[in-house]
Amino acid sequence: MRKLKVTEMGRMSVAEFRDSEKQPLVVVLDHVRSLYNVGSVFRSSDAFRIEGVLLCGITARPPHPEIHKTALGAEESVDWRFFEKTEDAVVWLKNQGYTVLAVEQCEGSTMLQHFRRKAGQKYAVVLGNEVKGVQQQVVDMCDGCLEIPQYGTKHSLNVSVAAGIVLWHLSEKE
Repeated sequence: MRKLKVTEMGRMSVAEFRDSEKQPLVVVLDHVRSLYNVGSVFRSSDAFRIEGVLLCGITARPPHPEIHKTALGAEESVDWRFFEKTEDAVVWLKNQGYTVLAVEQCEGSTMLQHFRRKAGQKYAVVLGNEVKGVQQQVVDMCDGCLEIPQYGTKHSLNVSVAAGIVLWHLSEKE
């Protein structure tokens, strides 16, 4: 087995990415503190060709060197929008026809492995602050909660790791 060189991977340009068809999926970051986590979410969003990222509250916005360090330019390819309040982002998404799901441990959560997307439905996933998670008032506005199963002594994942897991699971696979 030989590792592929970057030049052999057939990567699209930023312009081609912007013009390409996207997954009907949006990521919402609810008061995420770490700029490295923000950059990593942009990079995962690019990898799975997600429609966009909504940055809310204290979540930092591009351009920023610390976001760029982990995004590696994905902050240029992935559409993003800022909302002062996450609640406003949720309202905007619902008005656009999205089903909004918090990624959180809640009563009645759907375990991620049991969730199946409905054909033709647009989804948004809300990922929360590194310490407090998704705000309760935002959870209350969501159409449901997805929970990533965890089997060890810790019951939390880094927000960018959680984003990668959820985006991979929700991505349309051929």
